[in-house]
Amino acid sequence: MKEKNTQGSKEEFSVSGEKVVEKVKELIAEGNARRIIIKNEKGDVILEVPLTIGAVGAIIAPVLAALGAMAALLTKCTIVVLKK
Repeated sequence: MKEKNTQGSKEEFSVSGEKVVEKVKELIAEGNARRIIIKNEKGDVILEVPLTIGAVGAIIAPVLAALGAMAALLTKCTIVVLKK
């Protein structure tokens, strides 16, 4: 699902817990995401990561480690990507 807003576009992806880290890596590699939000199946935000150009390299390893730990607890989640 894509939505246009004044600050860019928004996409949402529904993925299983085991695929969340793989999908986030893919989205980061695309390079046009400003912010990634992970929601549980109830719609509660469990992780929100701003992706600034300078901070991506410094923050990505701990974020992926945290996602890997959470993936074991999630059955389904939604990844919201705010793009430039």
